[in-house]
Order: sequence, then structure tokens, then C-alpha cells
Amino acid sequence: QCLNILLKYLCEFIMAEIRNCKVLVVGAGPGGYVAAIRAGQLGLDTVIVEGSRAGGTCLIRGCIPSKAIIHAASSFEELEKHSGKGNMGISVSGKPKVNMKEMVAWKESIVTKLNKGVEGLLKAAKVELVSGWAKFRNAKTCEVSGGEKEWIINAEHVILANGSQSVELPFMPFDKNIISSTEALELDEVPKKLVVIGAGYIGLELGIAYRKLGSEVTFIEALDQILPIYDSEMTRPITMWLRKHKVTVNLGAKAKGATTKGKITTVDYTDSSGKNHKIKADKVLVTVGRRPNTQGWGLEKMAVDMEGPFVKVDNQCRTSMKNVWAIGDIVGEPMLAHKASAQGEIVSEIIAGHRRAFDPVSIAAVCFTDPEIVGVGLTPDEAKDEGIETIIGKFPFAASGRALAMDAGSDGGFVRITARSDNQVIVGIHAVGSHVSELSGEFALAIEMGARLDDIAGTIHVHPTLTEAFAESALAGLGHAIHISK
Repeated sequence: QCLNILLKYLCEFIMAEIRNCKVLVVGAGPGGYVAAIRAGQLGLDTVIVEGSRAGGTCLIRGCIPSKAIIHAASSFEELEKHSGKGNMGISVSGKPKVNMKEMVAWKESIVTKLNKGVEGLLKAAKVELVSGWAKFRNAKTCEVSGGEKEWIINAEHVILANGSQSVELPFMPFDKNIISSTEALELDEVPKKLVVIGAGYIGLELGIAYRKLGSEVTFIEALDQILPIYDSEMTRPITMWLRKHKVTVNLGAKAKGATTKGKITTVDYTDSSGKNHKIKADKVLVTVGRRPNTQGWGLEKMAVDMEGPFVKVDNQCRTSMKNVWAIGDIVGEPMLAHKASAQGEIVSEIIAGHRRAFDPVSIAAVCFTDPEIVGVGLTPDEAKDEGIETIIGKFPFAASGRALAMDAGSDGGFVRITARSDNQVIVGIHAVGSHVSELSGEFALAIEMGARLDDIAGTIHVHPTLTEAFAESALAGLGHAIHISK
């Protein structure tokens, strides 16, 4: 047996190319490729391993392609508004048509462009991109297979950026009809009937997009509200949109199973009272969350501590194993690309000898629904739970000239600021409305810098822009908003 093991390793060494490096990054998603680029910029000999395409879930099959489809769906909806009698004095004859194959091809052209851009940035930073799947023998050595050639890589520092994947329900395994968000972005035709399991941000984003494209959409959500990470005041405009567009939302409902005959899948579920129901669909989109990629690549051989399903790290993203670091989805919530990127940059700088720590005051989260939602910091209820006495400033987009001029002021949207009542330091900013995702940077900056209501109110915001609603909400918190009456 010992001889067989020895022969196996000898064969591997003969067949595989051996590479020693200062930094090995596993996973070229928004955390991994940023870490690798920064390490390369700092002069560290860096190798990054990716089993698919550089860019990871976010760029290849998540954030970017989904926003492309969402934008295309919104464009289609806008064209429909101009059919017949028209809208805003603009009308077109006939009705617009959707060609999903061409839409997906357009989406893919964006993905390809960005993928090549990431590869170019890695090359410019003198980072070696190795294609294949890494499997660790121990904390600092991995085998890479599945690419153009086999590798054995030894590193002084390892950065784990393995990401996450869609959760599959054990009683509804993925197939041609029961799909994850990845397959939902690759459909060659618009499903006539779409059932979405889960009304979190992924399910709502894609469900709303397909409703705009013409699907009859039904949601099955186990909790008693949509988007549970937001309060009901924030989600009310989205609920209004769903009702207006005849989207059925079953709250307190639980999927129990599904059977497929031909092209039709029948979903069995119970409603909030426990009564059994069946619903037929062309496609069933399962969006019940994501789980970290911790299986199948040798994590158990790296002697790192775990925290539930996630790799445990400190405020510098160090694991319990010396010189092994972990970033992004694999270390826990929030599973957001911009969190991963920030962690990746920090880790590479620490390896290079800089004094850094990952300690953001808050990380903004955006839901690209209709209307969009932005949240950063504490909600009023969360602040109350922490014993913070607050003052709330709120300004509706119905009073925003820019929103009205964009035909976007009637969706019930607003900006809401939560501040401490004793010193007016802002602890939370939330907004819902068309295009509010573009305000997320200003919101996050205000929280990160410890801004007070006076700081925002005293900043001259450009007119006419949606950002004026932020300043007005600060003025409202101070008790003297200009463009709304008490």
C-alpha cells in the first residue's frame, strides 16, 4: 500500500507542473480577483486559480447578468407603455416583442467583455491565472486539475475566496424545469407561467423581471413578508407594484414537492393555514438562499476553525491556520460582492506588511426590484432594540422634481434617515424608489464617516437630482424640510 501511494505521488509530480508562490488565491470572483490584483500591485508573486471564468458568480452568473436582464425587462415594459395611445406624448404602432435568445446573447456579450477585462487586469498586475479546480493536500499545497494542464502549487499565503452556490431543496432537486438563478438567466424563451420559491431579493428581482417580460408569476414564501431583511414600510411600494401587476404572493406558504410531466411541473405547497394546494408552471425558480462553497476541495485538511457553515476569521480575515486567509461569501453574511472586494484588498495589503483591518461601520445592501431598495445601517426598529433613542427624517419622491420628471414619483418611494436624538449622528439610511441604488454610495459614506443630520442638510445637493431627497430627509429630521409641509 505504501508503495502504491509513493508511485501515485511520483506520477503526479512527473505529470504536474510545480509552482511555488508567495500568494495563492482560490477563486477569481469579486473577492479573489481584487485580492490578486492588489497583491500583484504590491509586488507579491501571486497565482490565482479559477475553475470557470474570471469574475466569479457575481460577474458570470449573478449580479451583472441579472442586472442586464432586469434592465432589458424594464426597457420592454417602457416600450409597452408607448404602444397604442402612448405615454408622455410618445406612441408607437404595434406591440414590442421579446426574443429571449437575443436578449441572453446581449447579456452574454457584457459578461464576456467584463471577463476579458478582469483577465487583462490580472495580467497587468503580473498575476498568473491558472485554470482548473484546486484541491488541497494541506493548508499550503493544492493540486489543480481540470484545466489545460495539471499543477501542484505551494504557497506561503493562501487566500480562500471560494464563494457560494444556490441552495437546492432536497425534495425539489434542480432539473430542466426546476431551476436556480443561474439557469433563469439562460432561458431561451419567456415562461408562460413561472413559480418562484422564495421572496427574498434574488427571487423578487428575477420574478419581477419575468413579469415585465410577460410571464404569469406566482411566489411561494415561507415567511409572513417579502424581503424579510427590510421592514414593512420599506417593502410596501414593492407590494403595491406586485398587486398592480397581478403577481400572486403566497406568504406563510411552504413548498412540499414537485412532479414534472412533459414540459409542465406541478408544485405542491401548503398555505398559511396548512391547506394543501397545487400549481402548474413552465418553470419553477428556487431562490431560498445561498450556501458557502466549503465542500469537495480539501478544506477539512487545512485545519481551520469553522463558525457554523462558514470559515471563521478575525477582523483581518485570518483563519486559525497561520497565513491562511478567507474572504467573501465563505466567511458569512452579508454575502455581497462589495464586501468580498473590500476584504480581498485588505488581506493583500496585510500580507505586504500594511496595517489594515476589516471594520466597516456598515455595508450597504441593494435590492434591484421595482422599485429598488437601499439599506445601510440600522432601521428605526433595530435602533430601538439597541436602546437608541432616535429621530426620523423622511422625504417622499412624490415631492422630488427629478423623480416626477422621470415618471418615477408615483411608486410610493422615499428616503428615510434614522439618527440619534441626543447628538443627531446618523445610524441608518434607507430608501425605496426608482434608481435609488445609485444613491447607495452617498448613504454608505455618510454612515462610514459618522455624519450628522447637519452635515447632510448643509451639503449643497445638485438640482434637479434624486440626491436632493437625501438632503430633504435630513432637513425633515431637523424639523424644517423645505419641500414638504409638516
